[in-house]
Amino acid sequence: MENYVATFHTHLSALRSCRALQKEETGARMAPVPRVLSSSCGTCVFYHGEDPLLSLLDRDLEAVYLREGELFRAVHKGEE
Repeated sequence: MENYVATFHTHLSALRSCRALQKEETGARMAPVPRVLSSSCGTCVFYHGEDPLLSLLDRDLEAVYLREGELFRAVHKGEE
């Protein structure tokens, strides 16, 4: 399983996404966005999965990052 971080344009989108991911037992949790990443709302969702699980993330997704220790690599950019 890989560890991911999803950032969002709104707090509501982060909350909706976290709830959807929790239903799939991904270990999803909301947290402040790490300083090395940017986010419009300041809230992100940490979760794990075999892939980024984009179908479970709300439409106001900003980006998804693969977390490798303290490093983050963008794997998906949301719609602008």
